[in-house]
Amino acid sequence: MESRIDRESNAVIQGPRRTVVRPYPISIEWPVHWLSKVPSVAESRVMVRTELGLAEDALIGVGIDRLDYTKGIEERLAAVDQLLARHPEFRGKFTFIQLAAPSRTKIPRYRELNERVEAVAAEINAKWSSGSYRPIVLLKSHHEPTAVFRYYRAAGLCYVSSLHDGMNLVAKEFVAARDDEQGVLVLSQFTGAARDLTEALIVNPYDLRQASDALAAALRMPVDEQRERMRSMRRLVSEFNVYRWAGRMLVDAAELRRKERMSGRLGATGLVARTEAV
Repeated sequence: MESRIDRESNAVIQGPRRTVVRPYPISIEWPVHWLSKVPSVAESRVMVRTELGLAEDALIGVGIDRLDYTKGIEERLAAVDQLLARHPEFRGKFTFIQLAAPSRTKIPRYRELNERVEAVAAEINAKWSSGSYRPIVLLKSHHEPTAVFRYYRAAGLCYVSSLHDGMNLVAKEFVAARDDEQGVLVLSQFTGAARDLTEALIVNPYDLRQASDALAAALRMPVDEQRERMRSMRRLVSEFNVYRWAGRMLVDAAELRRKERMSGRLGATGLVARTEAV
């Protein structure tokens, strides 16, 4: 395209036009306004256990996604299978709840994914179910934000296993929901959030052994360590929230325009902000 890259100032130059490119990692609102309508952590846990017929001492994990092949839902369920195979103390105790909103159901590849996820969940349940216990609860429907945040609060861990992602705001929503400063985030290295939320347990979702060990570590993690990790992540999400994200772009754009006015070349420079969100 006959363009030149100025790596020192992160700009693309084509003819007389200079376009500055900056990364602006997106975030969520803080505080999340939905939380005022969601029961406390203890109440949410009781409600979820009652609704799903889980034991009072059931250990709960949660995943929240669209049914999309980039989200690694099959790999996530396979990691739960490996957890139960390699760490038998969690059999009959740990239940993973997957909220999966249907997506692009008219596209064959997405319909096939839907069928595969159902088949994997059924296979794992057939292998490890006992009495009323089933390790996988697959809820395939759209859930309102208040319901989603209730599951965040009820869970002892949240597993985000994206195979390819932008930021992934599920990870940040889970952190925002945990005002009790407990719960463990298990996070794919292939998300942008993994660069921000470094106190999560970072895993390669393709490596089922590593992922299952991380799930076991999350379930065994002492409360003090959970709080230390969660406090650090909540501090980051509260500070670098969506308002600061928007403000940084506007401030940078204004500064760029000011410099162009001073140099007498107003209109010759553009600002491109590339954002990725899920």
